[in-house]
Amino acid sequence: MSTQAVTSQDIILTGDRTTGPLHLGHYVGSLQNRIKLQDVCRQYLLLADAQALTDNMGNYVKVRDNVLQVALDYLAAGIDPAKSTIFIQSLVPELPELFSYYLNLVTVSRLERNPTIKDEIKLRGFERDIPSGFMTYPVAQAADISAFKATVVPVGADQIPMIEQTNEVVRKFNASVNQDILVECRALVPENGARLPGIDGKAKMSKSLGNSLTLGASAEDITKAVKMMYTDPNHLRVADPGQVEGNVVFTYLDIFDTDTAAVEELKAHYRRGGLGDMVIKRRLEEILQTLLAPIRARREQLAADPEHVMGILRAGTDKAREQTAATLDAVKRAMGIVYF
Repeated sequence: MSTQAVTSQDIILTGDRTTGPLHLGHYVGSLQNRIKLQDVCRQYLLLADAQALTDNMGNYVKVRDNVLQVALDYLAAGIDPAKSTIFIQSLVPELPELFSYYLNLVTVSRLERNPTIKDEIKLRGFERDIPSGFMTYPVAQAADISAFKATVVPVGADQIPMIEQTNEVVRKFNASVNQDILVECRALVPENGARLPGIDGKAKMSKSLGNSLTLGASAEDITKAVKMMYTDPNHLRVADPGQVEGNVVFTYLDIFDTDTAAVEELKAHYRRGGLGDMVIKRRLEEILQTLLAPIRARREQLAADPEHVMGILRAGTDKAREQTAATLDAVKRAMGIVYF
């Protein structure tokens, strides 16, 4: 993602559902870019615990504990609280109030047509037993984005329908009050569309699928994960020609190995035969160990003082509320429901 696409005038809103620690897929897909963006714009990072409850009701301890876990990952990876505002979604009451107003601007049929929602429903096997909170979370996301008057939202390509629906809500509200109160936003999608597959070769790295590698993974966990990685099932002997396409180890090397010439040489060698899977796996393991070791060390240091981390979140949440309160006040005044 090119940071030249944003300026110091832009407001960025991004975040993660607090359903578990962040993994390498998050790092590649968004976290690296968030670290860069914090130097060129105003950035708000939302710890989406309320959204996590849309399909985790009953798992309250898990959601609560993961607020701290995700915050640790942000800070350990390089998010600077002096540059980025990190806040807890459920502690900003203006967001659900805006959400309640926006629900009246969206039909059930429109929500059901949202491609992202349709894919997520299929992934979770909900069929018709869909929690209403889950079905309406595009509207909640519209509240999150518009409350900060965010102009840019970094997302993967699969999330573009969510941004489109946010802008629909913004336009409908502004039209209803005949004023430009809310601001439309645009999606900022990684240029390479990078989406890290799981270590098992599945299309998506996911905690729920058990095919992820967390940012705080131990050295032993990294070694185990790389050994388990999917390569070419037909590459049975070292002498056999191997296939690079769909080979997860090479996919990871393309993303994480900065020596692109050496990677291309390895690919050529693998294709013609004579290169064993363990050789390329050892190279990848060394790269991942080097990448994650300092993040893990910083994370352990931060985890030793959870009160300090929660203090960062408290300060960030207070700052976030200043912005959301101003937006909510403008919305209610435009609607004519400020009575005193």
